[in-house]
Amino acid sequence: MTSSGLLTISAAYAGQELHDIAVDLQRPPVSRLFVGQNPEAVVKTVPYLFTLCAHAQRAAAQAALAAAEGEVRRPVDDSELWIEFLHENLWRLLLDWPLALGLPPANEAFIAWRAARQGNDRQAVTRQVVAGPLRELAEQCRDRLVDHSPPEVVLSGSHYTNFDFPALTPEAWLAYWQGQDDRQPEAARPASVGTAYRRRLAEVDLACAALETARPYPLAGAGQAGWGIGQTLTARGILTHAVHVEEDRVNNYRVWAPTDCHFADARGLRALLAGRHFADQDAARHGLEQAILALDPCLPYTLEISHA
Repeated sequence: MTSSGLLTISAAYAGQELHDIAVDLQRPPVSRLFVGQNPEAVVKTVPYLFTLCAHAQRAAAQAALAAAEGEVRRPVDDSELWIEFLHENLWRLLLDWPLALGLPPANEAFIAWRAARQGNDRQAVTRQVVAGPLRELAEQCRDRLVDHSPPEVVLSGSHYTNFDFPALTPEAWLAYWQGQDDRQPEAARPASVGTAYRRRLAEVDLACAALETARPYPLAGAGQAGWGIGQTLTARGILTHAVHVEEDRVNNYRVWAPTDCHFADARGLRALLAGRHFADQDAARHGLEQAILALDPCLPYTLEISHA
């Protein structure tokens, strides 16, 4: 197991379909390290323990702790968060999705953008990579996607309509965290692999506009009497931090990353693969890998397919 955990996915192939899809997600109990610490120490430590989307992790921690203590959360660097969000999305769209669909990745375009993303002209170079290499790849990828569901995201030129980022719901998570609701809030899942891909394209377009217009990064908190929830957006979905503070010390802490919600069980993968037929086991593996990419785990995974 790596420091971020281990994800194992298994399935059986028979009759041109995938059966018995199972998920085993193991996470190290990292957040236990925060118990007994003062809030400021937690904020400083979070980006070092959660290095993927570290800025979002820190922002969620700050929001949770401020809400728990009834304080105004400190300001965040919105542009820094938008760049981090774009980095994870462009990584997937320029490198991973093309490979999953049998196309060559845009390695040089991604490397060039990554090198320039913190410069003064980052807005311009981001638009260039989106309007050029990404647009060209997107047309090819969409042609290869098998998708039988109606699109949730409607394309209109270089922009998208009927779309915005998912709503943050810290109040619902606060009720669950305090034990007032025994059901964990459901995470939104894509209706299909194609929908997941289209939404990712839409998020990049919307994030580019947000970076250019200095739109505040999605971040919210809810809390009372030492209980706090902080939520923010990541490229994989909504990130939730929960804290309980007593006498200026952390009594309990939890983190729910999108991976924890999407891969808590196999329901998400089963829904994406329902009704799909595959000519052989190799095609079934490719289909399952695309479904996994649609839910986008933030840690390494192993895939096991047997022939039933």
